[in-house]
Amino acid sequence: MALQYQLKQGNYHLYDLSTPLSKATGEHRLRLMTDTVAIAFDARTGELREHGSPTRIHSWANNTRRRLRAEGALDRANDIVVVSGPLPVDEINKCLQINGYCRRMFSRLATMPHGKRLQHTH
Repeated sequence: MALQYQLKQGNYHLYDLSTPLSKATGEHRLRLMTDTVAIAFDARTGELREHGSPTRIHSWANNTRRRLRAEGALDRANDIVVVSGPLPVDEINKCLQINGYCRRMFSRLATMPHGKRLQHTH
């Protein structure tokens, strides 16, 4: 599955690029529409774990941390980082496409422009 976020009318739209274009809309299948995006990743490796709506991702992270701590894997539980907000869509897509990119994005987060002001069309 090839996923890509696009910013449209102030919302993030997640498209599945592996689906055929719709005859009605001319777009790939829409999998999610949200006003902000959350990304969960492993702080040590930078590997993307989950992405989507902040409510779902924070819930996933809390449940995963709880399960890992119960298993005695404290380091793995503590390595889960969640970043959410109006992130630049190009940076979100790099996290989906480039293994380990989340850690690089996180290190530059404080200097990034507000995501909804930075619109690129592809």
